[in-house]
Amino acid sequence: MDVIPAIDLLDGHCVRLYQGDYEQSEVFSASPIEVAREWASQGATRLHLVDLDGAKTGSPVNQQVIADIVRAIDIPVQVGGGLRDRQRVSETVGLGVSQVVLGTAAVEQPDLVTQVCEEFPGQIIVGIDARNGKVATRGWVETSEVEAVDLAKRMVSQGASSIIYTDIHRDGTLKGPNKEALRTLAGSVSIPIIASGGVSSIRDLLSLLSLEALGVTGAIVGRALYTGDVSLPDAIKAIGNGRWQDVPPNLGTSGFA
Repeated sequence: MDVIPAIDLLDGHCVRLYQGDYEQSEVFSASPIEVAREWASQGATRLHLVDLDGAKTGSPVNQQVIADIVRAIDIPVQVGGGLRDRQRVSETVGLGVSQVVLGTAAVEQPDLVTQVCEEFPGQIIVGIDARNGKVATRGWVETSEVEAVDLAKRMVSQGASSIIYTDIHRDGTLKGPNKEALRTLAGSVSIPIIASGGVSSIRDLLSLLSLEALGVTGAIVGRALYTGDVSLPDAIKAIGNGRWQDVPPNLGTSGFA
């Protein structure tokens, strides 16, 4: 299972939101490029970038920063936020990212998902961000009546390569992932699921290993890495060994705490 550091971009800075609330943002670094280099140097196998400005406005805003990050590191980068038409998806793929994440478009423009999945096979991830089981859209500002599991099933039929599932109530809270929802989702579809939201410790990550056989192949970690609650090298080692006992007691080594 991959441990995937998240870099959320807002006004050109690396930030974290609390439960998706733009009014509750905390800046961790003014240089997202240096953050990306740090995670790559600590052993990350890929990065998850979110253009929060783009997610809110409906069109990518931080493309230059994303392009700079892609050039600065040699690991795959997946990007989401504001990608709601074919041109924006194509432009983002053209930056050299490995995969793009569609969220709002999956709910409001399902035909677009089919189109870009055909044009960019294997490069389209669908991000399902749920609040009480319902899919949230437009930077989590709006909540639809679409059930997360129903949307996931449709996206599989339309060619999505994988799904990132975020429980909004857990995101940025360090309260642990929603394993029950992840288990239900993974048991409903045949493509990989990436867990997101709430990871507070290496123990949380290890708990997700029980879902790996169901298709949960990765976990995105944000705030816990920046506060030092999770050390990326120790997390990667623990996941590789599958044992908490092999993890050193000092986890606060990220350098961002």
